[in-house]
Amino acid sequence: MKKKLLGALSASLMMSLLLVGCSGSNDATTTKPEGETSEQTPTQEETTSTDEKQEVLKVAVFEGGYGKAFWEEVAKRFEADYPDVTVELTASPKIGDVIRPQLAAGNAPDFIYFASTNESGVAQALIKDKKLADLSDVFSQPAPGESTPIKDKMLPGFLDNKLTAPYGDGTVYLAPLYYNVTGLWYNSALFAEKGWEAPNTWDEFFALGDAAASEGLSLFTYQGMYPGYNESIVWPAIAGAAGAEAVENIFSYADGAWEDENVVKALEIFQQIAEGDYLLKGTVAMNHTQAQTEHLKGSALFLPNGNWYEDEMKDAIQEGWEWGFMTSPVFNEGDTRYVATGIEEMYIPSDAANVELAKEFMRYLYKDEIVALNAELNHAVVPIEGAVEMAKEYVPASNYSSFKIFDESDVLPIMVGFEVATNTEINMKNEVFQPISSIMNKELTASDWAANLEVASDKVRESQE
Repeated sequence: MKKKLLGALSASLMMSLLLVGCSGSNDATTTKPEGETSEQTPTQEETTSTDEKQEVLKVAVFEGGYGKAFWEEVAKRFEADYPDVTVELTASPKIGDVIRPQLAAGNAPDFIYFASTNESGVAQALIKDKKLADLSDVFSQPAPGESTPIKDKMLPGFLDNKLTAPYGDGTVYLAPLYYNVTGLWYNSALFAEKGWEAPNTWDEFFALGDAAASEGLSLFTYQGMYPGYNESIVWPAIAGAAGAEAVENIFSYADGAWEDENVVKALEIFQQIAEGDYLLKGTVAMNHTQAQTEHLKGSALFLPNGNWYEDEMKDAIQEGWEWGFMTSPVFNEGDTRYVATGIEEMYIPSDAANVELAKEFMRYLYKDEIVALNAELNHAVVPIEGAVEMAKEYVPASNYSSFKIFDESDVLPIMVGFEVATNTEINMKNEVFQPISSIMNKELTASDWAANLEVASDKVRESQE
């Protein structure tokens, strides 16, 4: 039944010319070719000579928490390795506002780093209009100076998913640059002291909850006022019970996606936590800092969070705490384990002036040397083999151990992100997670939760038709 998701977004790109006009450079910084200053004004003859020799690569990047130091250094190194190229770097926290009018005017950047799940919808519009370059030859070739094809360096699951291959045919149009890892955290020192093992299955999880109760401890807490942290459980549980394709159906608002009995089975995990009184009392009213502090104090065994947990709470870590990390449990021993993972992508507009040069720049970013630089300057991990080890000296030990989860052969990522929808006020992420409080207060059942989500999903889908 889905027909035209994001149907109005392309028109919005054109309209942004009128809305943004010449203000596209607002909040952006652009790196000019080295040596160009107000004191140097080349003659027309010199300018023509330089232009004949130099090829300009226009790179547009989102300047978020990582800043722009990495991109500035990469630009310098690329120019040094490719002397006939000048990298014109534009970095901005509002890069969508900067490049949208350029795209609408047919003056696209050559290379873009900007997550496809960003609400600006830039990537989604390019996907809808089929305006992205096929990146197959980026991954079939090695990074410059290396011999292994990049696709053979990638971690499993990071190229064959809906975010990187949006048309379902396995062709990659968006390249993953960064990723995060979410799961359940616990105090491994406490587990060693008590002789407990991290549970593999949900049955083992709840059995451990009974053992914890005899010690006066709760099994579980979460960031009550911010229930979205439970994506560490919701999406892996659905994938484990109903298959990874069930999650993709949900993210694309497929008809009947929430009516699958195995999807309901996954949601019933939360109902079981509530009805079995496994939840730390007061959790629902806590903010994320309060819940995480209680967890670090040992009040509850498990809390869902991402690889950033230690950095976020470094001042609240208790003596005797040792970081333990595990995936969401599975329903049956031996089942594939899934990890809810967010990625940030880079891509190339198909009508960019320098598509092939942009592809070479993209390959350059997967060089081991540049992956290591990314770890050093951004404390970030690129989803290729060996990148976690390159980052080990720059990231907290807990961060390192959580990223290492993908070294285990039975663990795969679930790429988190609803398709961007226009012409609707429904926020599906809120629709999914806000009712968890009602589940925990025993005011709502899992089956009613799923039924309500199917209604909301139908409305979003219908608004796109």
